[in-house]
Amino acid sequence: MLGWVILSVVVGALAYIRLAPSDPAAWHRGTGKAELGEVRRKGSFVWREAVEGDGMARLAQIDRAIMATPRTTRLAGSVPEGQITYVTRSRVVGFPDYTTVGVYGDGSGYLEIFGRLRFGRSDLGVNAKRIRGWLAAL
Repeated sequence: MLGWVILSVVVGALAYIRLAPSDPAAWHRGTGKAELGEVRRKGSFVWREAVEGDGMARLAQIDRAIMATPRTTRLAGSVPEGQITYVTRSRVVGFPDYTTVGVYGDGSGYLEIFGRLRFGRSDLGVNAKRIRGWLAAL
């Protein structure tokens, strides 16, 4: 009997992880900071670079690279809006990672890619690896 209870709890938790709705209001945002370079914290990774010229062209370029990533969908935003949030799910369990890409600032603007996890405390470097891969592909 205890085995069935444990199995039910595990299956329920996995179903919740895979099926929980993503609220754009909670995830469609940048960090609000402007230091250039990369910042790594438990469960998140931020890349910022100065934008010279047309930041929207750079955003469109990154959007194409991100949308070519398996198991990735747009949650909110668009290139013309200047900010897009994506959800990328892990292959087996379907853990969602959220990535917001945006062009911010006036004149001396910057591009920010902000990847973070939803469940757990550490992403084991997955967000940093994914974001660096997108940048390398450009």
